Amino acid sequence: MKGICRFTLLFSISLLPLTLCAKHRVWSSQVKSLQVVVNQNWTRLPVMTLGSDDVLHVHFDELSHTYHRYLIRLEHCEPDWTPTEGLFESDWLEGFNEQPIEDYESSVNTTVLYTHYHFSIPNEHCRLKLSGNYRIHVIDEDNDNAEVLTAEFRVVEPIMNIGLGVTTNTDIDLNDKCQQVFMTVNYNSIRVSNPQEQIQTLVMQNGREDTQRENIRPTYITPKGLQWDHSRQLIFDAGNEYHKFEVLDISHPTMGLAHIAWDENEGHYHAYPFFCELRRNYIYDEDANGAFYIRNSDNVENDYSSDYVYVHYQLIAQRQYDYAKIIIDGQWTTEDPDFYVMNYDVSDGSYHAVVLQKQGYYNYQLLMLGADGQTHPVPEEGSFYQTENRYDAMVYYKGTGERTWRLVGFQEKVAKF
Repeated sequence: MKGICRFTLLFSISLLPLTLCAKHRVWSSQVKSLQVVVNQNWTRLPVMTLGSDDVLHVHFDELSHTYHRYLIRLEHCEPDWTPTEGLFESDWLEGFNEQPIEDYESSVNTTVLYTHYHFSIPNEHCRLKLSGNYRIHVIDEDNDNAEVLTAEFRVVEPIMNIGLGVTTNTDIDLNDKCQQVFMTVNYNSIRVSNPQEQIQTLVMQNGREDTQRENIRPTYITPKGLQWDHSRQLIFDAGNEYHKFEVLDISHPTMGLAHIAWDENEGHYHAYPFFCELRRNYIYDEDANGAFYIRNSDNVENDYSSDYVYVHYQLIAQRQYDYAKIIIDGQWTTEDPDFYVMNYDVSDGSYHAVVLQKQGYYNYQLLMLGADGQTHPVPEEGSFYQTENRYDAMVYYKGTGERTWRLVGFQEKVAKF
């Protein structure tokens, strides 16, 4: 066909690999419940539109009533999350960096004492001038300037269009448990003379960095854009619906909880979600694809009146997996992965883990973490093509002579079958 050609292997070789992943991380054992949300869209990726009224909100707790002077420092990053070196701070930031967090509140009537901190971007001190990837560093001035957390978000200038589709019609050997992503990119008025060097792409399922697909070779290239059809590298394990539960009232169990108890000796509440077991068939259960939302039964003053409880997770396993760790995974699992590892109990043939969490609504899944650092579905969870998943696609562009990559396209697609 005139103007259309098969894309060569050169595309995947020439592009810079997106080897590093965006991941909110908490580095201090005293900091909990990190939330990074644009506007009130707590189920979506934190992506802001450049020049819009979008506001990024960052919330977290420090487990004491002692005030800490926290500073936030912004950093512009490349698509692989390495810090951008070719720009001055004034190229992407208007205003001041390293601002103190001035919005904080001590917890009220909670068994676990904490101070809730919040800040937003943009604010009266700064705003962003450039699209791309951004990392936030939160520094504790009262503790030798130790970094307590990092949070990542993106800013998009939507000047390229992305078409995104998902089907269960995959390769014959994967048809029962996988989903195929189709994608197109339209350059619009942007002149792309060398897509091998000027375009980078990223596709994610449910915001998971461990399974994201970077710079997959397109099936076709045209003067107006790129197209991916039946790319085997854009086939994702469909997985299963996330488990979910709510801890809304600490006096009695709510959705997804078998029971909740008060330990008089410890002075803490303990919540027990229904245990996980082998799921042989697919059953639809509406979830939030790993997201979470802090709230209590009154849904007022959620940030500083919601208590902390110890949540007891349990997986009834078919056997012990000596070659891999079983971990709990969700958008709220921001501490070191070892913090969410489940331990096997020979006496009852199940995996257990206990995690301190703030009252609210939580989604989670169980994954296998291999010695190679790769994650895989736990056999007990199953993988079914009907599973509802959210896919996000991004396009980065670097024009001739430009010093950094801009995020020029973003699209979200919720796959329902």
